[in-house]
Amino acid sequence: MKPFEYVRADDATQAVAMVAERPNARFLGGGTNLVDHMKLGLVEPELLVDVTALPFNRVEPLPDGGVRIGAAVRNSDLAANPLVRQNYPVLAAALLSGASGQLRNLATTGGNLVQRTRCPYFQTLYTPCNKREPGSGCSAITGHNREHAILGASQACVATHPSDMAVALTALGATVRVLGPAGERVVPIGELNRLPGDEPHQDTTLNHGELITAVDLPALPLAKRSAYYKVRDRASYAFAQVSAAIAVDIHSGVVRDVRVALGGVAHKPWRAHRAEALLRGAPATEDVFRAAADAELAEAKPLSDNGFKVPMVRNTLVSVLRRLAREH
Repeated sequence: MKPFEYVRADDATQAVAMVAERPNARFLGGGTNLVDHMKLGLVEPELLVDVTALPFNRVEPLPDGGVRIGAAVRNSDLAANPLVRQNYPVLAAALLSGASGQLRNLATTGGNLVQRTRCPYFQTLYTPCNKREPGSGCSAITGHNREHAILGASQACVATHPSDMAVALTALGATVRVLGPAGERVVPIGELNRLPGDEPHQDTTLNHGELITAVDLPALPLAKRSAYYKVRDRASYAFAQVSAAIAVDIHSGVVRDVRVALGGVAHKPWRAHRAEALLRGAPATEDVFRAAADAELAEAKPLSDNGFKVPMVRNTLVSVLRRLAREH
């Protein structure tokens, strides 16, 4: 462990200023990702600014019927919150499928959104990785790539985003509230994380020194009929090979509205816009569900070891949609 300074912030503007003025400073929340990376030698911050004492630990209803989730809300508390369980069950289910109970008791909403990939080539210092060392190459393309991306990847990186929570938030159309040196701004959840392109080391669109303060969920009646399903190698404490967050409104056998997001398939949570477009206004039948999945997968580019993800995505989408259709 390298020596570093530690400051416990009691003011958000002060915390932002301290990190912004030092290029090698980091915010510290639950630490479930950052501290691991410090132990592995992936990052060596000279200053950690602890933001857990800032007043961002509440879940509050918004005047328009939505919900604001403070960035410091712990994953376990968010999953158990009555507003979330009643109005956004897909989010509660996604949270409960992530990590372990002990980690959920530490991990925060803001930290979960900006956690970094668990690609084994990124997490070791001894193999080329463009995300860790830009320009060095991507070892996963010709190496072990069973867990890697089939959508939106590039020749520079095929890593996947590890979060379950972010997949549900993407389906729900959440917005992320950010405080930076220039003030506050709001980022649509789909614009927070990036596809790799030629700069896979840039995980998000956040600038250095910007701090996530809250996540806003819109008032979304169809979210009450929603589900999250995660396919993984073991029953607990494993990252998704494939996951799906779906909310759907079906009336008289027709899909009136639907939201679909996928996990385990791309460098960011993947909003399935093509599938949604085909589903809206169509009969809620298995043939339609399968056609919608095929439309989303039309540009999938599986690697040598993860071709199984293509039928797995198709079967997962069909299964979750079929289940939700039966409940209407």
